[in-house]
Amino acid sequence: MTKKTVHVAVYDTLSDWEVGAATVNIADDSWHREPGRFEVATVGLTTAPVTTAGRLRVTPDLALADIDPADSAMLILPGADLWDAGDDLAPFARAARAFLAAGVPVAAICGATLGLAKEGLLDARPHTSNAAEYLASSGYSGAAHYVDAAAVTDGDLITADAMSPFEFAREIFARLDLFEPQVLDAWYQLFGHKDPSAYYALAENVGGQAD
Repeated sequence: MTKKTVHVAVYDTLSDWEVGAATVNIADDSWHREPGRFEVATVGLTTAPVTTAGRLRVTPDLALADIDPADSAMLILPGADLWDAGDDLAPFARAARAFLAAGVPVAAICGATLGLAKEGLLDARPHTSNAAEYLASSGYSGAAHYVDAAAVTDGDLITADAMSPFEFAREIFARLDLFEPQVLDAWYQLFGHKDPSAYYALAENVGGQAD
């Protein structure tokens, strides 16, 4: 089996809570339909360390210029204050365009959706974000396609609001075909709905233990 890489963008002011549920369950294959199929790699503008909103220091595995959509299973774009403060992160939005053009999924949450709107990637796709008004500030042309939902998948593009890390993760897992359907349902019941009975459903389906 050829292992595919899920690339996670990292940059200063990254909103830590938005992508953790997704990345830990991609990296830990305990519940995967096909263990060993995916790995996670972090991507920065350069390989210089960045500091997240939670003051964690992250050294990117790769620089953005060095990744090729053909070598990726998905590009995940977290939110960050920098998305709202100029164009420093615009290269990631341009990379998202290249990924989508190549048929490689992109998942964006919170401020990253604003970056995609500025890049014109939401003009003709169903999408969501923190609020319709938030995206309207970009001057984009896609307001008619805005969906008032926690997370939206349209083909190869996933968007989500900042308050919905588990919904964001659920859409990512579904697009990657990471879990069997009953495992995905149980995972979301446990973490998204805080239903402790789903712990046992997970254990029964995969023979493992929920952390």
